[in-house]
Amino acid sequence: MATLVTDQGIIHYEAYGRGRPVLLLHGWMNSWAVWRDMIELFGRDFRMYALDFLGFGDSGDQASEFSVDNFTQMVNTFMDRMGIVKAPLVGHSMGGTVALNAALRHPERVVKVTVVGSPIEGKSLSPLLKLAANRQWIGLGQSAPALYKGFQAGFRPFLRGYSYFMARDGGTLGKMLTDDVAKLTLEPFIESITTLRETDLRAHIGSLTMPILGVYGKKDIIVDPKQAQVLKQAAPSARIAWFEKSGHFPMMDEPERFHATVRDFLTGETGTTVTSTPLS
Repeated sequence: MATLVTDQGIIHYEAYGRGRPVLLLHGWMNSWAVWRDMIELFGRDFRMYALDFLGFGDSGDQASEFSVDNFTQMVNTFMDRMGIVKAPLVGHSMGGTVALNAALRHPERVVKVTVVGSPIEGKSLSPLLKLAANRQWIGLGQSAPALYKGFQAGFRPFLRGYSYFMARDGGTLGKMLTDDVAKLTLEPFIESITTLRETDLRAHIGSLTMPILGVYGKKDIIVDPKQAQVLKQAAPSARIAWFEKSGHFPMMDEPERFHATVRDFLTGETGTTVTSTPLS
């Protein structure tokens, strides 16, 4: 386990492989572990860096804020401290929104962007996530700490069951999510999803000139899969990979096709793995 001490807080990351650097950014309630298989596969050709956002996984939870903007700055700080001049960013869900935000803020550092089931506009989140996206929960939890602990204890069994609706292998996903949620404290849990709900990148991402790949699963119940259309409309040069058999976790539902699609994009190769969803 590797850590980096910064002014924002302690960043945990996993690094593997040799070659050009690639940064992997996880989604809400997740950690670097969502990329475990991809790290091992891509490490043959790339130097893979999988980060834990501040407050998530094994990164520190003492940051002053846990917002999409602060995570964007965290990515830039990580690249600075690691001597990474520029690199592709691959982000799942919230991590993809952060990746696009980083490309807008620091376009000279971002070679390519891959977003996986990521909201371009926060209103596309499922009703369950919208319910969590309320800053008032922070004050309530701080005034009654036992309330959040009780919520965590009850939420984990719910996640284990709900995971079977989110991915084909609900057992594996459920274990990963419950392990990650057990490490989450109140502030990063609420503030991150609240700022994600408030994000809307539609008016800005059309200015990006680097290649963009959007991977979306037709069966996604966490982020509206029509965000694929929103991405394409806002950034017409973006390529869309439409996964008919996948939900919010195409890296788990269709791993071979997912990894082939992202690898082709990163290496600049073209093939039949990238197909567009109808935009009508």
